[in-house]
Amino acid sequence: MTAIFATSGEIRNTGVVKNAETHLDAVPQHDGRTRRAVARLLLEQGPVTAAGIAEELGISPTAVRRHIDGLLADGEATTRDAPRQTQRGRGRPAKFFLLTDAGRARFGHAYDDLAVAALRFLAQTGGEEAVRAFAQSRVDALVDGHRSTIVAQVTPAERAKALATALTREGYAAAARNVGTGEQLCQHHCPVAHVAAEFPQLCETETETFAALLGTHVQRLATIARGHAVCTTHIPNVPRIPDDGGEPA
Repeated sequence: MTAIFATSGEIRNTGVVKNAETHLDAVPQHDGRTRRAVARLLLEQGPVTAAGIAEELGISPTAVRRHIDGLLADGEATTRDAPRQTQRGRGRPAKFFLLTDAGRARFGHAYDDLAVAALRFLAQTGGEEAVRAFAQSRVDALVDGHRSTIVAQVTPAERAKALATALTREGYAAAARNVGTGEQLCQHHCPVAHVAAEFPQLCETETETFAALLGTHVQRLATIARGHAVCTTHIPNVPRIPDDGGEPA
């Protein structure tokens, strides 16, 4: 299994990635770079409005619409109506844009069927325990290099931000924000979403590892593997449980 799965668990479908690169070459080089920047913003911050993209990238709303229309036409982006509480005044409700699975393939989301086939074989020969052991080994390898930095933080907000930084460095495009009752960790990209859709043990062990790493109970609210736009984890604003089982820090 070591030869099949890299440290980050990524098995890439080079054919799909090549197609994405070919598509970029089909437009002028400058436009190709701008479209990729628009797509990356949708990956890291989506769902987001066209006005938000224009402001973030410093380009005209007209240019943004052109690239958004291209992504929509290619099936790499989709739309979502603005949440009711964010709509203001009269006129057409704002549209939010986010990447589809095809759009995420630009950033290495596509994989060979080999990854799923390997886990199916592991499940058949070793059972549930073998799959869960592999999932735990994978997430441990993912966070071990960042563990000391994360656990050194004092408050839930600081630990959540440190974890988000670590996940971003591992390709998950993560961010943390305060939501009043605690911190919300959002992963805008999941390199193993296709595999996790069939093997939820990957998401379950990841959530359990986050809880152990942060020293508090966490709740997974949404996952890309289940069709949501973002993997969302709630981290309550409670004192950290010390490793020795004593009083909360």
